[in-house]
Amino acid sequence: MQQPDLSHARWRKSSLSGSGASCVEVAFVDDAIAVRDTKDREGGTLVFRHDEWRAFIGGIKSGGLDSLT
Repeated sequence: MQQPDLSHARWRKSSLSGSGASCVEVAFVDDAIAVRDTKDREGGTLVFRHDEWRAFIGGIKSGGLDSLT
């Protein structure tokens, strides 16, 4: 997948995170979903295809990633 242009991305973070800086931000750009660390916005971005993102969210919702902690 080609890296999407993130220069005009609209970054969002969960309203449940409040004003804390220990969270991630997500942007839906073109045919991809980008994720970055709120406290290190210039530190890099992960980019997922839609099918990868759905699998990731599905794993979270089903508890399939709980054993990673």
